[in-house]
This record gives sequence, C-alpha cells and structure tokens, in this order.
Amino acid sequence: KELAIYNYGELIKHFPFRYEDRSIVLKVNEITKDLPHIQVKGVVKSLRHEGTGKGKRLICILIDSESSMELIWFKGINYITKYIEIGKEYLCFGKPSFFNGKYSIVHPELTLIENNQLNENLGLAAQYPLTESLKRRGIDSKFIRNCASQILKNPLFIVTDYLPKGVKDYYDLISRQDAFYNIHTPINLSYLGKAQKRIKFDEFFMLQFKMALLNKDRKIKLNGFIFGQVGDLFKTYYKDHLGFELTNAQKRVIKEIRKDMQTGHQMNRLLQGDVGSGKTIVALLIGLIAIDNDFQVCIMAPTEILAYQHYESISKETEGLNIKVDILTGSTKKSKRVDLLSKLAAGEIHILIGTHALIEDRVVYKNLGLAVIDEQHRFGVVQRSKLWSKNSIPPHVLVMTATPIPRTLAMTVYGDLDSSIIDELPKGRKPVITIKRNDNDRLKIMHFVKEEVDAGRQVYFVFPLIEESDKLDLKDLMNGYNMVADHFPLPKYQIGLMHGKLRPDEKRQVMDLFQSGVTNILISTTVIEVGVNVPNASVMIIENAERFGLSQLHQLRGRVGRGSDSSYCILVGSHKLSANARERLGAMVKTSNGFEIAAKDLKLRGPGNIEGLEQSGILDLKLADIVKDEDLLMKAREACYKILEYDPKLESPDHIILKKYIESRNKKMGWSRIS
Repeated sequence: KELAIYNYGELIKHFPFRYEDRSIVLKVNEITKDLPHIQVKGVVKSLRHEGTGKGKRLICILIDSESSMELIWFKGINYITKYIEIGKEYLCFGKPSFFNGKYSIVHPELTLIENNQLNENLGLAAQYPLTESLKRRGIDSKFIRNCASQILKNPLFIVTDYLPKGVKDYYDLISRQDAFYNIHTPINLSYLGKAQKRIKFDEFFMLQFKMALLNKDRKIKLNGFIFGQVGDLFKTYYKDHLGFELTNAQKRVIKEIRKDMQTGHQMNRLLQGDVGSGKTIVALLIGLIAIDNDFQVCIMAPTEILAYQHYESISKETEGLNIKVDILTGSTKKSKRVDLLSKLAAGEIHILIGTHALIEDRVVYKNLGLAVIDEQHRFGVVQRSKLWSKNSIPPHVLVMTATPIPRTLAMTVYGDLDSSIIDELPKGRKPVITIKRNDNDRLKIMHFVKEEVDAGRQVYFVFPLIEESDKLDLKDLMNGYNMVADHFPLPKYQIGLMHGKLRPDEKRQVMDLFQSGVTNILISTTVIEVGVNVPNASVMIIENAERFGLSQLHQLRGRVGRGSDSSYCILVGSHKLSANARERLGAMVKTSNGFEIAAKDLKLRGPGNIEGLEQSGILDLKLADIVKDEDLLMKAREACYKILEYDPKLESPDHIILKKYIESRNKKMGWSRIS
C-alpha cells in the first residue's frame, strides 16, 4: 500500500533509482577514512546488547582472517538478533565510521554467504525508492532486490514480449524478460545499459502507439463536416481587407488545415506559433471558409482581456463583410446574454468569441462547424470536450498555442493531434532586444524609460506579487507603482495599474486606456502575459525576473515588439542568482526564438514540471526521459509508424502478441478520444 504495489507485475516495475558498485571486497585492515561506502567479508564472532531505552543498541563483532570490526544497530534490534547466526560468514556493506581508533558500520546491510557462493552477491546493487515506514519493517532495497530476483527467475512468471522480432533486431533490443532481470540484478554495467535501453524504448513505444492509434481511430470513425468551397467572404477579405502579405508559413498552414476540412473526418489540429507570428489571422481566414459553407465559428480564450482583444481585432478586420461577430463572457449582462443566445440559435451570429462561457449548456449554436481554442493548455479536457456536443457531428477543432512546444513534448503529449507550425515572423518585425540588469541600475533604467515615453512610446512594468510577502524579498505591485510614480509625476505622465483582483470591467477599462495611448505606463502582474496587443508599447521591464519561468518570461517579452519601432525587454534581478536562474536569464538574453526557449525550459525544469502535465498523467514514464532520451524516443516513434503503415490493423502473425497487449492496456486505461 505504501508503494502502490499489489502484485508481482507492479513489483518488477518498481525500478531502482541508483546502483551501488559492490564488486570489491576489502579486508578490515584495508579500510580508509576517505571511502564513502565499504564492503567486507567475515564471520560473526559474537553479539551483545548494550544500553537501555533509547540508548539500547546491538553490537556484532565481525572478524576476517586478519582483523575485526564492530557492526552496530540502534533500530530493528529484535529482527536483526533473530536473523544473525554466530559462526556464519556474511558479506557486509555500509558506511564506515572511525571512533576510538577502530572502524565500525552502523546499520549495515548483511548477506549470508552459503556454500562459498560469494560471487553471486558481488556486482551492482540496485537501490529503490522506499519509505521510512517500510524500512522500519525490514523492507529495504535488499528485500525488494531479492523479491524481484525470485519472481523473474521463476519459470512460471513470464514477461510478455510484444515487440516483433524485426523491431528488436533492427534497434538492437534485448528481450523484456532479460531487461527486467538486469534492471534489478544487473550482471555488469553493459547489461544494465541494455536493460535500461529496452525498458525506456518500451515506455516511449507504448506512449507513441497510444497516440498514433487515437489519431488513426479518430480519422476513421469520427465524421466531420466538409468545407467544400472557398466562397465570396474568404475571397473578398483576402483581396480587399487583408492589409499585408501572408508569410509563407501562414500560407502553408492554411493549406494543411484546408486539406483536413475536405476529408469528411473531424479535424483536430494543433497550431503552434511564436508570439506575434499571426495565428489569429490564420484562424480568421479558416473561420471565413467555415462561414462560406454555412457554418458558425467560436473562438474560446482563457481570459476576458484576451477574449475582448480577439473580439475587437476580428470585428475591425471583418468590417464591411456582412458578418455578425459577438462576444460572450462571464460578465456579459443578462439582457445582452438573452438576446445573444437567441440570435446564436437562429444562426444570426457567425463568429462568437468568448471565455469558457461559450461551452455552457444554455449556449446553443444553429450550426457550429469550427471551434478555435486559444492557449489550449489553460483549458481542461472536460471544458474542451463540451465543444464536441455543440453539434450533431463534432465541429472541427483548431487548438492554438503561443507557447512553443519542444518537438519531443509535441510528439508525446500532443501526438494524437495533427500539428502545424508557423515558424516565420511577419516581414518588418524587429526582434526584441533583451537586456539583464541589477537593482543598482535603477536610475539608468528610469532614464531610458523616460526617453522612450517622451518619444511617444509606452512601457510595461511587470511585478511577480500583488501584496507584500514576509517570506519573499520581492517588490510588491503597490511599492512598484509608487516607485514609478515618483519618477513619472502627474499630470505629465499617466500610469495604469493592472492585477488579478480587479473586476473584469475594471481590467477592460485599464487596458482600453493603455491601448488608446491615454496611459503611458502600465504597472501589472502577469495578467497581461498572454495575447495583449499594444503595438505602440516598446519596453517591457520585468522586476525580480529570476522568479519567473522561462516560458512566462518569453510570453511577457512578446507583449512588445509588435510595432515598427525597436523594442526592449529589461530583466531586472538580484545580483545574487542561483545557477538555474542565471541560466534562464542567460537564455532569454541569448535568443528570442520561442522553440529554443521552450527546449531550454524543458531541459531545465524537466517534463514533470511543465504546466498542465503533472496533473494529466500523460507522461507516466518511470525510466525514460523525453529530454535526455530524445534519440530513443525518435526510434520508438519510427518503429510505431512503420508497424502501422505496414499493418494498420495488426493482422500479421508478427503482430498478434502486440495487438493483444494493446487491447488489454486499452481496457485498463480507458483512453479518451478528446483532444
């Protein structure tokens, strides 16, 4: 119960987290103070109990051919007393202590040597994740090792090997049975490496196979609306309203999505694009194709600020096109909501933009054909799945993210989605100049900000906290506001204040004043992290930058550099930084490429700490690591797709075991078909 191990299969999948080299056996007189752990062999000469109460201890005298030493226990004394036999030979492993001119080992690990079978107990000893409660009951690493070894040696216990022989031969993989044996009791480092390779390959293979099957299954079984024509709305907008040339990446992505929408199967596509790469225009163009085919479109955003921004930009873009665009959020007034829902059900609203209010049960569409989900990682599976029920056939789904996903993560977490990437910024867009500064540079920073504001541009100051914290030495928002106000007094300068405790209408008012240019400087928390678009803002100052994650820093930086002027991101941090913080800020200064930033973030934090993954259970990998083992992940993915390409229904005799294994796992896991 402590380790959630209830059967043999779960026990052999409780993998070691490290190994101790126990190939060397020393004599007692060969022990030196610099050795962290030692292994000696000797005969138990005597046992005695000393002390009482908490000072009670068991002392064992172990002798070899030349010397003797003490073995001492303070816990589990009764168990050890019954276990040790005087006159028997034992292999003893532990950490040496030197006291009163003698070496001793406290709480050593003992192994009885029977029939002179010493060599069987030498080599690499697996160490397992355990709890203190188990250790008190005598269930230690040695106990788990012995259990796993006995199970795997038993001829009745067979580990199913589902990989076809051709795959094992091609990728030089040992059998699963051998892999499990050598992960627990490796013969040597070479066999341990082979065992780890096979088990990691299997973890990646099953994850990839699951995603590939979901993708294939959806395309076969789920019907989708056919958007057969590119009509007048699309052509008119493209010819007369689109005020710039699309990038080649945008054109490529639109073609990929168009192809999906003509297959008769439901589209589930992930659209990745760095901040400012033009994802919203792509979504609008695809939406116009849906409307041309008599369908409605909804665009779901994670915050009201972003929803209103989409509403304003899309309303402006579609002026004169005879399209009705509306917005629905949690703060929409009741009278407006009733009228909106009536028009939506009648088909009079073509594009509905909003927050999670779009998926409420009372929101009924006449004919929803396309659902666009912006910043999808902020929505749960249940929220996204509700969009599927908004029409008799699930609408096409376009999932967008401005948080670039490293390729390994995209292949594992989003492997069941088709993926498109906008990897090109619009022409004329200048990269944001990123600079690291200390608190000591405050006056220089303020002088630079004054120059930018006096030149007619606008500035963000972002702080990590709203109120003071006793535990963290951070500048809170109000202190920050007062500091900036001292340098930029009224009435010449106008300063706005934005944070999560404001009401939605108050947030909109603050943003409207900043977007219209009335406010010169916006003091904010990370509320403005995603989607806020003010082309005239040229400077982003992030206070206590070491407290932010790489992905968040990159998103904040993306709020500037959206106009034609040179833009700057100034990372203000302590001069005393941890190695990790220094590496993060260094990466921000070095590159503005979102995919490079995301890869670095994944490397520094590990997949378990990436937003949304820890709770999802998607990356339930015990040994494999998508960062360190990327090469193995690619090979496992390659093997999956080769098998499915050659034998999509797994009907070949070579794939019978694999098919049965997949079916058994399918029943246990209950995989969702929701993107």
